Amino acid sequence: MSLDFLVLASAEAGVHGVNTGDIVVQLVSFIILLILLRKFAFGPLMGIMKKREEHIANEIEAAEKARQEAGKVAAEQAEALKTARQDAAELIENAKKLGEQQQKDIIEAAKVEATRLKDAAVKEIQQEKDQAITALREQVASLSVLIASKVIEKELNEQDQQKLIDEYIKEVGEAR
Repeated sequence: MSLDFLVLASAEAGVHGVNTGDIVVQLVSFIILLILLRKFAFGPLMGIMKKREEHIANEIEAAEKARQEAGKVAAEQAEALKTARQDAAELIENAKKLGEQQQKDIIEAAKVEATRLKDAAVKEIQQEKDQAITALREQVASLSVLIASKVIEKELNEQDQQKLIDEYIKEVGEAR
């Protein structure tokens, strides 16, 4: 059956006028066309495609380098920010310590000044007291002399009067 089919197909080809010469010419023309397309169309097209591929690869490489550089810059900025925060924290801590030290110094100076003022006031009070006692003694002495002179009516001499005054002042001072 397959042989019959081939015979029938070749008979029909002869009947319809299929020319094998035309087939060969068309086949050769097609091969020449393919060679010309390959040389003049596919070659430049492949060159353009190759250039485009290289361009895209370069762009990808440049983008990767830019990404890495951006990563480095971001890391440097993060480190700088961290350092700045640490410096700020140290400055704040130092300012707190300085403030506390100044507070202690001011309090200590105030205590010293208060003690000095208290001591000065105590000394002044003591001096005032001593002066008051001295003035009182002098007044008491004057009054005693006056009283004694009236009582004795000039029977005592001046030395005896001074002796009586001193004894009286001594008694008054011991009584206190």
